Parts: sequence; C-alpha cells; structure tokens
Amino acid sequence: MKPEIPVVLPHRGPALHERREQIIRAALDHFRHYGYSKTSVADLAKAIGVSSAYVYKFFESKQAIGEAVCMHSLGQIDDALREIVHTNQSASDKLKELFSSLLSKSLALFFEERRLHDIAAVAATNHWSSANNHRAALYSMLKQIIVEGREKGEFESDTPLDEVCMAIAGVMTPFSHPLMLEEKTPEQLEERVLVITNLVLRSLAK
Repeated sequence: MKPEIPVVLPHRGPALHERREQIIRAALDHFRHYGYSKTSVADLAKAIGVSSAYVYKFFESKQAIGEAVCMHSLGQIDDALREIVHTNQSASDKLKELFSSLLSKSLALFFEERRLHDIAAVAATNHWSSANNHRAALYSMLKQIIVEGREKGEFESDTPLDEVCMAIAGVMTPFSHPLMLEEKTPEQLEERVLVITNLVLRSLAK
C-alpha cells in the first residue's frame, strides 16, 4: 500500500516556544530511562518545574508528546538516509546503501535505545502520524532513486513507477519496523538485507 502523505502534527502553544522544546527534551530523557508507558505527563511537568496543566498548553495529550519524540528520533534516521540520496553514487549503489543504512540505523535506535524501541512499536502499531510520516519519507526517497536510475538508463522503465516503489517499500519493511526487527537476530537481518537488495537490483536491471 502506498504510504500516506506526510502530515504536520498538531500542537498547542507557539511552535518554537522554548518551553515546548524543554518538554520534548524531558520526555526523550524519561522515555529513554523509564519507557513511554511508565512516564506520565505529571512526571514531565515535575522534571521541568511546571504544572501538568501548563504542559497541556503545548501538548493536548501524552500521545502528542510521544509523537513529538518519535518524530525527533525517526527524523534522525530520515535525515541520514536523505544524505545517501543526494550523493554522487549510481542509483544502484544508492539503493544498496539505503537498504543497509536503514537496517543499521533502525537497529541502533530500537535496540541500543531500547526504551525508544517501545514507543516506536506503539507508534507503528497504532499508526501514529510520526510513524506514517517516516514511511512516507522512505517511499519518497526510494521513488527519487528509482526515477534517477531510469533516467540514467540503469533501471527498466516499463513497469509503472508506483507499482515498483510500492513493491520495494514492502520488502524494506522488515528492516525498519520495530516489531519485525525483533523476529531475527542482527546477523540474520544483515544477511537477509543483502539477499533482498541483490534481488531487487536484479529485478530493476534494464
């Protein structure tokens, strides 16, 4: 299924307000140490020396705070992947690196930052906007690489573009979804991402 168009997350209070950023930093710290489910809005309010009511001036719910934290964490992955798209490599090499980097950065975020894995799993399972935006960003980068490969004669161009992108996005999912990543060891995932990438490149060859 084609990813949804990215959305701007709703929030209360001035978007660039220093206090809003302070709440997000406190949430990131608490989620890392205690997990999303064990952190309350009252905990965050206490950490920055304000009342819970004051926090609600900026975020309508605990989920909205979680969305902001997820957007921050997943955005770091997206930023790193965009750098690959804008290199001078061939489209084939960009696609290889996109697959491998997606896996390595997802593993680092979700397992080295174990508590953040928990909130990412909640976001993915409940289709939070932050998770949907991440999928849409990946789809957009993938599409850009495929178009470039077609224009330079690396990839075939007979198959409808969206059909190709949706198929490849589908096989990328096990290398970024927080729950699916738990089903295999890192070594198994690294072996599988190489096999899948090579298969995708063979299917794209002109």
